[in-house]
Amino acid sequence: MVVKKNPSIPLREHVQQTIHQFLEDMGSTEPEHVYRKLLSEIEPPLIEEVLLFTSGNQSRCARILGMTRNTLRSKLRRYSIKTK
Repeated sequence: MVVKKNPSIPLREHVQQTIHQFLEDMGSTEPEHVYRKLLSEIEPPLIEEVLLFTSGNQSRCARILGMTRNTLRSKLRRYSIKTK
């Protein structure tokens, strides 16, 4: 995925705009389990990008993410993320 760099928009603001658009796109449909849904959409690419950043080093990736290696491995299985 090619990501356009726009340093003028802070990550928090970008995420907020995306969540706002997600809710708007639902129209009159009442959202359910939004927290779980958004977490399941955000967590896999976050883990994948940090794994790329660490060249697949799971211990370093876990440390950067602020979790134990066992927690990271659990999430890798949950989201079917392939490692080197």
